[in-house]
Amino acid sequence: MRFGLICFLGFFAAPLAAQDIEEGTQAFFDHCAGCHGVEAQGDGPMAALLTIAPADLTGLAARNDGTFPTARVIQRVDGTTEVTAHGDPMPVFGLLLQGPSVAIVAPDGREIVAPEAIVNIAAWLEGIQQ
Repeated sequence: MRFGLICFLGFFAAPLAAQDIEEGTQAFFDHCAGCHGVEAQGDGPMAALLTIAPADLTGLAARNDGTFPTARVIQRVDGTTEVTAHGDPMPVFGLLLQGPSVAIVAPDGREIVAPEAIVNIAAWLEGIQQ
């Protein structure tokens, strides 16, 4: 009985999902670098053609009191927040990046369930913050 309880509690103490930064890097290069640039500084080859400049994504944590805004980044990419009625400067990639969903815990303690590719992109972005 005790062994079963320990295994049960150990299961829930483990992280919900591990992000794959290598996969996130590739997904970012495939879907985001055209506008945001390979170093995510807003200087991709398409940037000059856009009416609204792509954001420099390397300062997200700095602009958020030193904490990477994991939930906001994931929701922004998948389109669950900040989509305005009259259009938005950034395309929604939620449908393009569909696939198996994973659950992670954001720095604020919230559980986030999102497509694995988007979670991996967010993990890569968190790793390149300046």
